Amino acid sequence: MKSLKISNLGEIRNELNKYKKGKKFDINQFNQVARLAWLGKLVMQPLDPEDKECSSFLVYCDHPDELAAHFLNLDQDLVGQMHIVDGEQGEALIKILRMGVEERARLYQDLSRSDFYFRHFYKSDADKAPEGESGN
Repeated sequence: MKSLKISNLGEIRNELNKYKKGKKFDINQFNQVARLAWLGKLVMQPLDPEDKECSSFLVYCDHPDELAAHFLNLDQDLVGQMHIVDGEQGEALIKILRMGVEERARLYQDLSRSDFYFRHFYKSDADKAPEGESGN
């Protein structure tokens, strides 16, 4: 944990300005966090909603489900942690999170309309025709 000298007001202001700007993830880290965002495993909020100059976000990266974790290679210092992310990457993560929710919602809608019975047990006349013969 980093300690600050309270007697030096200029140093405190510099540290606060660093936090207001947030930190940029490198490409590898951003891709990992973006995958978590697509899965809906991020919790985000503006760092200081009352400060118009502060565009950074406070981001918590939750652990993915076991199936997703099996396929994703995530740095342990990213998941289960809070991060202060700069505004540009924060906005991109919001778009990715929204895109993931929309795509998963479409998948669930398609799943609710799928008729597995007919797909596996119903054969049309064209499917029943012997090989080499046309169904027409």
